Amino acid sequence: MKSVRNIIEKEVVSVTRIKDKVVIITGASGGIGEATAMLLAESGAQVVLGARRLDQLEAIASRIEKSGGKAAYQVADVRRSEDLSELVQLAHEKFGKLDVLINNAGVMPMSPFDDLRIEEWGNMIDINIKGVLYGIAAALPTFRKQRSGHFINIASTAAYRILPNMSVYAGTKLAVRAISEGLRQEAGDKLRVTIVSPGFTSTPGSTNSDALEAIKDPEMKAKLEAYQNIALSPYAIAKAIAFAIEQPEEVDVSEIVVRPTAQG
Repeated sequence: MKSVRNIIEKEVVSVTRIKDKVVIITGASGGIGEATAMLLAESGAQVVLGARRLDQLEAIASRIEKSGGKAAYQVADVRRSEDLSELVQLAHEKFGKLDVLINNAGVMPMSPFDDLRIEEWGNMIDINIKGVLYGIAAALPTFRKQRSGHFINIASTAAYRILPNMSVYAGTKLAVRAISEGLRQEAGDKLRVTIVSPGFTSTPGSTNSDALEAIKDPEMKAKLEAYQNIALSPYAIAKAIAFAIEQPEEVDVSEIVVRPTAQG
């Protein structure tokens, strides 16, 4: 009974491990990024928000601070490596350290190959793949120096099941999984690397009308419209991210897949 009580006590303590951690979140102006920022701040983390929409960043930071949390923010485009470096610098200036980097920024346009949307493909590669690499490059020297740190990279269930009109997007998320697993193997015993792969989630990138209008294939469009009814709340993904962060330092949650029960 004593050992059981000790286990329970350790589990109760674990929820406080988020408190005072300094966390950078890219793509923080809406969707999963916003939900994660709010949840972690409520749990006592000090969050550093980066995204391209200044007005949204200001509004989210204001909500966090009015609720008693701590937040800093800066306009950041993950296609620019210097913007990621500046977010790391901001974390040090405002809060004195960096514990977690969440590479969340991503885009998900969908189209058949026959549309030849080459510019769209390039943008996905720049944001979904290079953005993750630039985040790693910005934070890794800090993590190595302090001998601790946690990368959380947001992939997708599209990396597990390839569907028509989503091939390029799926390819970028497969790349995120490969990069993350390689980083995990190189990280050693002091750093942690987690891949979080959301299924269909109610976010600006997956459910807005512009994204749906851009889809030419009637069957694919009908499927995505139907998914509107089963989409997860971004807070479901935020909770998965929080779960990975709150584990003891010697526990590396390598990969989490979160999808609606109704998603095939």
